[in-house]
Amino acid sequence: MFVKPLGTDGAELRPLEPWQADEFFAHMERGRDFIGQHIGFADAAKDLESARKLLQSYADKAANDTGRIFGIWLDDVLVGGVLLRVLDIPQALAEVGCWLEPAAVGKGLVTQASRLLIDYVIRERGVHRVEWRVSSRNAPSIAVARRLGMTKDGVLRSYFSYRGVRQDLEVWSVLAPEWES
Repeated sequence: MFVKPLGTDGAELRPLEPWQADEFFAHMERGRDFIGQHIGFADAAKDLESARKLLQSYADKAANDTGRIFGIWLDDVLVGGVLLRVLDIPQALAEVGCWLEPAAVGKGLVTQASRLLIDYVIRERGVHRVEWRVSSRNAPSIAVARRLGMTKDGVLRSYFSYRGVRQDLEVWSVLAPEWES
């Protein structure tokens, strides 16, 4: 197992695995209303078994080299995470996502963790394009994309339904030459 310290004292980025389902579910319970405003994990991890299945799906992606999930711990408490929702090495494409519970907001944790993840896929895995897909209603996540130096590629109008409401999807990206400069 690896641990990557984040800039904030007591903050770490670690792999999030199925054996941690109890901790992941407790984290979702603490932040369910906040996380669920924009992130489907709050609905997908509705009980311990579904939380375990969600983490197992990412363990399977890791085994197939098509995605990964990492937790953000603050003082040994899971408070959020980042993930490679998509990792397509043949196409040199990745999609990064994130979530955070309210107790950890405003500390720069998601930005720092996302920066580590993007740096890893570009520098070590040879990814050329990293995407950040976000509801136009999710201003905090859009702010992270901006802080990461991403470019807004466009808006897919009325692209998806979340909790019965049609939403626009913004696509942000950074290309390897931009990241490395």
